[in-house]
Amino acid sequence: MDDTSRTYDVVVIGAGPVGENVADRTKAAGLSTVIVESELLGGECSYYACEPSKALLRPVLARADARRVPGLRKAVAGPLDVPAVLAHRDDIVFHWQDDGQVEWLNSVAVDIVRGHGRLDGPRQVVVTTPDGGTVRLTARHVVAVCTGTRAALPDLPGLDGVRVWTSREATSSSAVPGRLVVVGGGVVAVEMATAWRALGSEVTQLVRGSGLLAGREPFAGELVAEGLREAGVDVRFGASVTSVAREDGPDGEARITLADGDQLVADEILFATGRAPRTDDIGLETIGLTPGDWLRADGTCRVTAVEDGWLYAVGDVNHRVLMTHQGKYQARIAGAVIGARVHGEPLDDGKWGAHVTTADSEAVPQVVFTDPEVAFVGLTAQEAERAGRRIQVVDNDFQSVAGAAQYAEGFRGQARMVVDLDRGTVIGVTFVGPGIGELLQSATIAVVSEVPVERLWHAVPAFPTISEVWLRLMEAYRG
Repeated sequence: MDDTSRTYDVVVIGAGPVGENVADRTKAAGLSTVIVESELLGGECSYYACEPSKALLRPVLARADARRVPGLRKAVAGPLDVPAVLAHRDDIVFHWQDDGQVEWLNSVAVDIVRGHGRLDGPRQVVVTTPDGGTVRLTARHVVAVCTGTRAALPDLPGLDGVRVWTSREATSSSAVPGRLVVVGGGVVAVEMATAWRALGSEVTQLVRGSGLLAGREPFAGELVAEGLREAGVDVRFGASVTSVAREDGPDGEARITLADGDQLVADEILFATGRAPRTDDIGLETIGLTPGDWLRADGTCRVTAVEDGWLYAVGDVNHRVLMTHQGKYQARIAGAVIGARVHGEPLDDGKWGAHVTTADSEAVPQVVFTDPEVAFVGLTAQEAERAGRRIQVVDNDFQSVAGAAQYAEGFRGQARMVVDLDRGTVIGVTFVGPGIGELLQSATIAVVSEVPVERLWHAVPAFPTISEVWLRLMEAYRG
């Protein structure tokens, strides 16, 4: 048993990608840093979310693309090699071992304490180690909470006594369920419906609302729904689950009852209905905050409700943007801010600009790995109008893009550019279609850099690539 006390400049709770990046940056700033983790170093993204889900989806999308290329259809007409796909997924997540992450943290001289960390008053963290010991950590300057989120399950009759899938089980299952019911219409729901249908499951997707990917451009959800149905997914809108049960024990058939009285039977049920912060048992009550709440933070990721500025909340836990790449971005900003503040340096160092997380409110990029893919950044047309912007919406359906025809016969997709007419800049872009995820960075640069549309006219896309859609959007804008 380990019963010790240690003091560091910075204590980081949570060793996912966000916590690792905070620790890396504070250590690089010359601050002694320790990171606390109760599970695997590398976090949710590395083992149960982004990495394994994309490992499952990559062969699905590659096969779909190949089936659209003349000369390849017959070669990829058969089913996926399921054992090979699952084995590749296991390799991608290092078989749920974190030795590599341990080596990396050691290489940057960040100490690791394994166990459950809880705040115990200002700048104090008490860690209960796996062997029952206790390690008390004191932070001279900062405690950074990087504990992320967990799946939020709805309050449904019977759910507590029923074994269900969340995103963790959906990305780590070693077997293909014969019948899978997916509850939800967001990113996790559509991606997992795509993956498991292609791997052999009969998939029914239950969406409470009237469309998929709510909050995005409506055509994105419409095209994804069309793709799912063509793949054999039974997509049902306006479907609310009222109760769930399993017959004959935890491994028996699952029965789902809907608000209209209809019942479904499945082998597994995936609830992809939202996320909740992992703050219910990290000692928030010892510093006057409410357990289970999101930790609201300012643009430097410093928690606004805590005096003296010693507590930071970085990544999903602050509820600014729930995506790994945005959390890592926040971590880079927060690490630089902490170093500057401790050393009494100006936050605007003249090289990278002010250390404020502007990108998580103005230009958030995301790719949805479905067939077709969806990629977007910035504001939708509706969001821009609600914000009082005077805009022009420019659409293109890829029919006139030679690169799209080369990429896939019968390429179906749509692009939308939202232009702020008063500023003359692009403030939002959405692409839907096969293989369009790699277009997103060009759109992100255009939005973040506030490049005048008249200058974008001179950013000539290579022919024949899908990126020529930019030329078609510029032409439509100029009229």
